[in-house]
This record gives sequence, structure tokens and C-alpha cells, in this order.
Amino acid sequence: MSGGEPAGAAGQGTGTPGAVTADVRVRRGVLALDATLRVEPGTVVAVLGPNGAGKSTLLDVLAGLLVPDDGTVRTGERVLTDVRAGGRATVVRPERRSVGLLGQDPLVFPHLTARENVAFAVRARGGTNARAARTEADDWLARVDLGGLADRRPAALSGGQRQRVALARALAARPAALLLDEPFAQLDVRTAAALRDVVRQQVRATGTAAVLVTHDALDALTLADEVLVLVDGTVVERGRPVDVLSDPAHPFTAALGGTNLLLGTVADDARGPVLVTADGLRVPCPPALAAGTPARLTFAPSAVEVRSGGEQAPGSSGGPAGTARWFARVVDLEPGTTGVRVRTTGDVLVDVRPADLAALDLRLGAPLALAVPHTQQRLRPRR
Repeated sequence: MSGGEPAGAAGQGTGTPGAVTADVRVRRGVLALDATLRVEPGTVVAVLGPNGAGKSTLLDVLAGLLVPDDGTVRTGERVLTDVRAGGRATVVRPERRSVGLLGQDPLVFPHLTARENVAFAVRARGGTNARAARTEADDWLARVDLGGLADRRPAALSGGQRQRVALARALAARPAALLLDEPFAQLDVRTAAALRDVVRQQVRATGTAAVLVTHDALDALTLADEVLVLVDGTVVERGRPVDVLSDPAHPFTAALGGTNLLLGTVADDARGPVLVTADGLRVPCPPALAAGTPARLTFAPSAVEVRSGGEQAPGSSGGPAGTARWFARVVDLEPGTTGVRVRTTGDVLVDVRPADLAALDLRLGAPLALAVPHTQQRLRPRR
């Protein structure tokens, strides 16, 4: 399908399940994308990253809307793109790839009803008459909670409802690979949760390989089998969603998952090893790595114990073995899921419960004493 066509609109036919593999390089202006990807049949890989990281560019290459400068794209044994520097290029047209792309804009045919939009995708697979296609379309609309709106045209639907029609037709097309670009961004929390279940069930049932671009950690945790993090066109980490988001290696992933990530070098201290960051923060850490080792230290904001005051300067350390204790100052305050989230010196986040607020001095610049048990910390060599 082309960039201006609705998802599932082109004559894709039903694709044969197979792994989606890509190894591509693209240079467009300041962006230099260099990424490898493998999505097994019946699984979802979530692509995360800041704006301008190359996420949508990667989807366009997989869909055939953008030809890479170098690289290959395959579904199963079928070669969709093969571009070699200085050599001949093989690029299968988008409408012949059996790759469904659902972009951020819910593109549907404005002159067709919701039922007719989805039925068009069913008919495009081949082997289904008009009556059976309409019946299947009604089933899909019921699955996305639009059963009572089948006769409405897109102009009479809200943006979120049009997005659900677009998702229904993308799934109804049964492509070999499904590419989803922020598909739940316009939906309320309850509807998004229900549609994640619909996507998951369909991907598993049909053996479709799906790639999901999202800024929402919840999408990755509840839908994806694997996470790939892109920053400035480069894959900085990948793995199971819970592993990547709970023990991140890159500051972007740490911010997305709400996890503290400190990057520095292990050093010896009078009371034991400490991680020394670039801005001089010294945080006691488990004795897992030798002094001089570049390392990353992660721990949850909820694992930090906090009290007001402290006689030592921010950044100094001390305390008994088995517990990291250091002093910092309040930098910023923001609402948290269970109270107040406090940003402290060194960009360390602390979750404070409402019941503890009265005992703390949380003025900007106020000194705090922080403590984290070593059992709640994870120290890893820095990649």
C-alpha cells in the first residue's frame, strides 16, 4: 500500500506467516539509521525511542515506502528489499508486500461506511464474496467496540473511532507482517487496553509478525514480546520489555520506565565501593565490580528511603555495609503515582508517600538523606 492509502486497503492478499528480518541503513538529512530487526511469527516487537530517533523511518523501509541506502528486508524466505551499495536494487512495491501499515493518522475511505471500509480489506484478501465480507466486517467492528456504528461514514465518527476502524481493517487484511505506528495514541485508557488484547489475539492466532512503534511503556509491557530502543538512528538496547525497562542501559529508557539510572565509574571509598558520576555524585554500590570499571547503577524510585537534613555535603557517602547512604538536595517536585516524585541531586528520583510528606522538608534546595539497600540496586558493567 502507499503512504496515502488506508491500512489494509491495497490488494495485499493473505500473507504467509514468516519471520520479518531487516538489516538496513538510511541517511536522510541529519538522521543516520543503522538497524537490525527480527520479528518471529506470532510475536510483537516494540520500537521505542525519542522523537527523531528513526522509528517511523524504519517502518517506512519495512513497508516499502522508503528505499534504504543499503540493506535487506525479508518476510520468511521472501526478499522484499535488497539494496547493495553500487549494485542493483530489488524493491517489491508496497502493495505487493503483504505488509500492513497503520500510521498515526487513521486513514480510511471517506465515502465508505465503517462496515464497507473493513469489508474492503476482507475482499482484498481474495476468496470472499461481498456478503461474507460484510459479515466478517461486522464481526471486526464488534471486536473494536464499534458494532453499533457500522453504517456511519468517517465524517460522523470521532478521531478515536476512526482509529478503531483503521485498526480493524488492518487486522482484517491478515498481512504477513503488521506495522503499527502509535495505534493507541488517540484512545482512552480503557479502550486502548481492550484493543491491545485484540491485537495480541490476532497476532498469535494468525502467526503475524508485528512491529509496534510507541512512546508508551505500557504498550511495550502489555503487548510486546521484545523491545528495541532506537536513539539517533542506532539500536542502544533490546530485550524483554520487563528487563529493558526495569534495568535500562540508556537514559531515555530509564526515563520512560521511571527507573533511576546512574552512569559512572566504580571507585574505592573508606566504607566500600562507590559509583562516581560525571557530575561528582558518589553513591555507595554493591561490591560487584573492580575499581575503575565503567558501570551503570539502577534502582527504583520507590526503593529509596528519604529523610530531611544531613550534615554532610550533597554527594558524600556513608552508612553501614549493605545499604547505600548519601546526601542530596531537592531539585524538583512533580506528581507521582502514589504521592510525590522528588528529583534530587544527580537526577535521582525518589517516590514519597503522602503519609511521609509532613515529616519532610521538600523546599527546592533543601538537603535530604537518601538510602537504598544494596539488594534493591543492580550494578552492571557499562556497554
